Amino acid sequence: MSKFKITTLGQFIIERQNEYPEAQGAFSRLLRDIGIAAKVISREVNRAGLAEILGEAGKENIQGEDVKKLDIIANELMIDCLTRGGECCAIASEEDDDIVQIDSPVSKNANYVVTMDPLDGSSNIDVNVSIGTIFCIYKRVTPIGTPATTEDFFQKGNKMLAGGYVIYGSSTMLVYTTGNGVNGFTLDPSIGEFCLSHPNMKIPKDGKIYSINEGNRLEMPEGIKDYISWCQEADKPTNRPYSARYIGSMVADIHRNLSKGGIFIYPPTAKVPNGKLRLLYECNPISFIIEQAGGKSTTGKERILDIQPNDLHQRVPIFCGSENMVNKALEYLNK
Repeated sequence: MSKFKITTLGQFIIERQNEYPEAQGAFSRLLRDIGIAAKVISREVNRAGLAEILGEAGKENIQGEDVKKLDIIANELMIDCLTRGGECCAIASEEDDDIVQIDSPVSKNANYVVTMDPLDGSSNIDVNVSIGTIFCIYKRVTPIGTPATTEDFFQKGNKMLAGGYVIYGSSTMLVYTTGNGVNGFTLDPSIGEFCLSHPNMKIPKDGKIYSINEGNRLEMPEGIKDYISWCQEADKPTNRPYSARYIGSMVADIHRNLSKGGIFIYPPTAKVPNGKLRLLYECNPISFIIEQAGGKSTTGKERILDIQPNDLHQRVPIFCGSENMVNKALEYLNK
């Protein structure tokens, strides 16, 4: 017997499906479909510059052919994989104004809907910074066999069956939870499989990293300005300021803070009083992961996962990460 035990994503889903009432058959296949889509997107991300698919949509290459922007390609790839899988009846994507109905013979009895940000951090694509895919899965609430409606997507985050993200960086990792811990899988290009590399991920209760776009500081609430000043003061237990790390790709910032401890903040500002990040596609799935890893996620006033959605592209503020760091930020916010 080999001393090297490798557990692939597919094997892990099968081994663990008995732990979750919903993780049977179709649900497990849906998770694997998302894993397949992530592999294809990873390939496209890695060859983007060579394939001339960076930059703005609508450009033409030297042959006069339309060049699609990478986030549009990622959106189409996710929709295609979920359509072919047959376990999903509808998709809500950050790239689309309305619900994408999946009307095919194999999906007519599908019982799940998926929300997704197919390529988070797309403004960083052209400069080769880590980007990602964010997704979550809900069980539909409308009758099976009928077209899905917004009612299926306007469920609180605490009704989510699975939430996860894929980060395309120095390696490609898929991190997800079904409500019983967080596990991370790294793509092994040599065998074309996501392999379990980070079992039972936990975010430290404290950290030394704060992630916020300080370029918007003048437009932030006074409490957040004061919190940033506190982070920069040298009166911490370690007698040194916290470190500011802001990539501008939520997946990349969250993944680092999940591993090392830290806080991610996108507060309300004068320009975006309701926040900038979208509840369905970004804040809900990331909050599910952070909470399952032992962290905390809030708008500053209420738990993210308890918010009742009322719009497909609803935006909310978010304070997310190590529990003690989030609590400290809230102290300053609420002064």
